[in-house]
Amino acid sequence: MAVELNHTIVPARDTQASAQFLAGILGLSVDPPVAHFTPLRLANQVSLDYDHLDDFEPHHYAFMVSEQEFDTALARIQLGGITHYGDPACQEIGQIYHSKRTKGRRGVYFHDPDRHLMEILTPGNAGS
Repeated sequence: MAVELNHTIVPARDTQASAQFLAGILGLSVDPPVAHFTPLRLANQVSLDYDHLDDFEPHHYAFMVSEQEFDTALARIQLGGITHYGDPACQEIGQIYHSKRTKGRRGVYFHDPDRHLMEILTPGNAGS
């Protein structure tokens, strides 16, 4: 069997609010609770299992989306008044990055309610 990521734990102060925030950006639905976790399942069946913690270091989560999904998610970010950045250091406010390594790849970074650094990016044309 090939090794696949099944789930990862996302620490959050308010699991429902954090899961709903990301689900709203990505156009997904939050799954019913599993034990004390609030899961958000992605298209490849990996789940982000939000778990309540009061103290934690922010993490980085990146999501590959289609060109159309990127445009839709970016519009949701902008309409929601969420600051986005063209770099992981969050210096390029309101920018979109264009990959120097993968032709056609675009992406943006933004923070969730718990200050996790979220990233959406397109596949681009790796073979071009």
